[in-house]
Amino acid sequence: MRPKKHETTTSGDLFRARLDQIINLKHELAQLAHQSGALRTRDLKRVTVDTTVQPKNISFPTDAKLLHAAIRGLNRMACKHGVRLRQSYVRVAKRAAMMAGRYAHAKQFNRHRRELRILRTRLGRLIRDIRRKIAGRQDIEAAFEAPLSRASQIRSQQQRQRGWKLYSFHAPEVECIGKGKASAPYEFGVKASIVTTNARAPGGQFVLHAKSLPGNPYDGHTLRDVIEDTQKLTGCEIERAYVDKGYRGHDARNPRRVFISGQKRGVFGAIKRELRRRAAIEPVIGHMKAEGHLGRCYLKGRDGDAANAVLTAVGYNFRRILAWLRALLCLILAALWPAAAARSVLIPAS
Repeated sequence: MRPKKHETTTSGDLFRARLDQIINLKHELAQLAHQSGALRTRDLKRVTVDTTVQPKNISFPTDAKLLHAAIRGLNRMACKHGVRLRQSYVRVAKRAAMMAGRYAHAKQFNRHRRELRILRTRLGRLIRDIRRKIAGRQDIEAAFEAPLSRASQIRSQQQRQRGWKLYSFHAPEVECIGKGKASAPYEFGVKASIVTTNARAPGGQFVLHAKSLPGNPYDGHTLRDVIEDTQKLTGCEIERAYVDKGYRGHDARNPRRVFISGQKRGVFGAIKRELRRRAAIEPVIGHMKAEGHLGRCYLKGRDGDAANAVLTAVGYNFRRILAWLRALLCLILAALWPAAAARSVLIPAS
């Protein structure tokens, strides 16, 4: 069976083409937020920008787990394409991966390394066996090209090597990102940029822009594009942007309009008060991770990462708008209830 050819997305594909249109503030529901007073135009002129990690739906990548996943993945591909293997090594690999974890937990590292050698040896045999069996078969060679490349990378990479590494067999786009957290020194996924209103609008703090940043770029090198994209979506020029110290050395067009936390020069009055509100973006990110899907991405590939970040922001904004409309409804009912109660008292009983 031939692999499916990659199809270019069309303008009608909502989730993979023109994702920014989903979060566009000219949408009917966003216009309703403006008309009902939940979001004001002046709230769009002063924003807070921050980055976070959007973890992928993978387990913590140890050497034993990756080698075992590569062996299982190649066996699935061989079974799917009808390649008869000399030996599958599935049972041996399962026991070796299990024992490697147990020996590492017990700090018996010589035995742990022995199990890793067993896994690497079996994976190398499997790779060579598949390459011999598919030699000269163009359609199957094309299907096995990417899995064999990933398996060879997993077999050759070491734990503390420098440079690019593979952290998942089924999701090669996963990156290792360290944000300096004590609870999670390393997170595995993709970096995402979030832009919110600095002041709390009547309907709450809204997300104005969300974007995945593959390649783990430096935060300061992304600020210019993020500000320009936000201005396109909102249709309003940003007067002030507030960021954390990770954005030092940024490339914004107007650096005097960007204020970094801890900055003293040029910070006074309203700017000082707004800079203190920079940390208000952190609970917004927390809500997007806890209530949305920013805490774990289940979608496939880099396109899935981009779609997940945008759709999480859209869901968060919709929840803010619905909460605001719910509060308005309660106020309207509370205002109408005394009149309705008085009328029911005045109506004589028949």
